Amino acid sequence: MTSDTGVEATAGAKHRATGRPMSTGRAGDKIFSAAARGSGIFVLALMAAIAVFLIWKAIPALQKNEASFLTDEVWNPNATRPEFGIAQLAFGTVVSSFLALLIAAPVAIGIALFISFYAPRRLSGLLGYVVDLLAAVPSIVYGLWGAYFLVKHMEGISKFLNAVLGWIPLFGGSPGKASIFTASVVLAIMILPIISSISREVFLQVPRANVEAAQALGATRWETIRMAVLPYGRSGMIGASMLGLGRAMGETIAVAMVLTFVPGINIHLLEDGGATFASNIANSFAEATVTGRGALIASGLVLFVITLVVNMAARAVVARRKEFV
Repeated sequence: MTSDTGVEATAGAKHRATGRPMSTGRAGDKIFSAAARGSGIFVLALMAAIAVFLIWKAIPALQKNEASFLTDEVWNPNATRPEFGIAQLAFGTVVSSFLALLIAAPVAIGIALFISFYAPRRLSGLLGYVVDLLAAVPSIVYGLWGAYFLVKHMEGISKFLNAVLGWIPLFGGSPGKASIFTASVVLAIMILPIISSISREVFLQVPRANVEAAQALGATRWETIRMAVLPYGRSGMIGASMLGLGRAMGETIAVAMVLTFVPGINIHLLEDGGATFASNIANSFAEATVTGRGALIASGLVLFVITLVVNMAARAVVARRKEFV
């Protein structure tokens, strides 16, 4: 008994010195550790395999391309002399996605705070169920709703924004219906339930002692949220927003049904026309030649890289806020 106790004490001292978790030697722990490690390695290997496949399929088309792939706006890979560039596609994807995030994130976080701290218990349960249900609605439903209902009612809003904010180049030009702004509104409605649902779960994990301590100091409900809830849930809100941004960047059907393709970069977000990576792939793949499919795969590779960079940036931001996790 004494010898066993001495061994455990030695192991505990070694654990405290190294900071590494103690190994109990149990079969279940070893199996779980191996499964977790294997899952992480599998995800990395899967991402690497996707990247290799995209590069392998894109190289032949890139070799035949007679335009600058990164800076040109023309997209004509099916011609005898293929010419294609991703400048317009990158502009439309980034602008529409970030505009959608700018519209959706404040509303989604407000909904999550209302459900978690303001709504009565019965109402909060019902609202939470509705938000989760909206997150499961297929993209095609949002696309149909946007194409046959929202587009018809966006002209008035676009004209109002043009009249009030027309001095800003982004809101200048001739306002229309099927614009990048309209596509951004559809994307914002799509990602709003995701951000709200995840943020709500994060807010519900805030330690009750933090909330009670703020209230004991005489803080109002909003001051309690500002001092105790938002700092604790900041990393979770960032993660939820990045998850919504990733869906917005990769959304295909809804954007393809709403946005009208017009060649060339147009900084006026309210004017008709535009394109994104995903919508261009959806609209062009059926008629694409071998080189055209390679060009579309190359554009998909760029979207893959952009999404990866955005998520890495989000992880870096979250890592700087570890004290609130």
